[in-house]
Amino acid sequence: MVKKAKKENRKEKEQGMPVDDAFADEEDVQYAESKPRNLSKKGMSEEAIEKDMNIIENAVNHIEENQSSQPMKITASKPISQIKKGDRIILDDKEMEVDAHYLLMNHGTTKEMAIEIFDPKTDKDYQLRYFNDQVEQTLELYELQDIMYFRKPCKKVSW
Repeated sequence: MVKKAKKENRKEKEQGMPVDDAFADEEDVQYAESKPRNLSKKGMSEEAIEKDMNIIENAVNHIEENQSSQPMKITASKPISQIKKGDRIILDDKEMEVDAHYLLMNHGTTKEMAIEIFDPKTDKDYQLRYFNDQVEQTLELYELQDIMYFRKPCKKVSW
């Protein structure tokens, strides 16, 4: 019986006293004001954001300036729908290899298609995108940079 009483007494001591009892006789105590949150440590500074935005805007403007409004010259040995993995595509006199050909988005009456290609020499990835009902007018080349595809000018394509 003595052991049980000691165990219960130890438990009470380990748990401490209730919060109301702990602060019961401290009405006249003044606590310091909490510090305001410092949000400047999180994320990027305004200067860094502005600098990055300027770099992106310049890159986009440069790409838009270099893009031709003329459609690509297409030389096809077979219909574009028959292009498959392993086929060769020539973009502006550079030979590329097809990695995949798939439906990007179904718009109901038309399908947006993508042909993923890569340059075996430089190991760069590209996409040829087009709408299946107007290939000649909509064919565009995109280059993968980091995690995004950016439109790239191309004058002629053949397969």
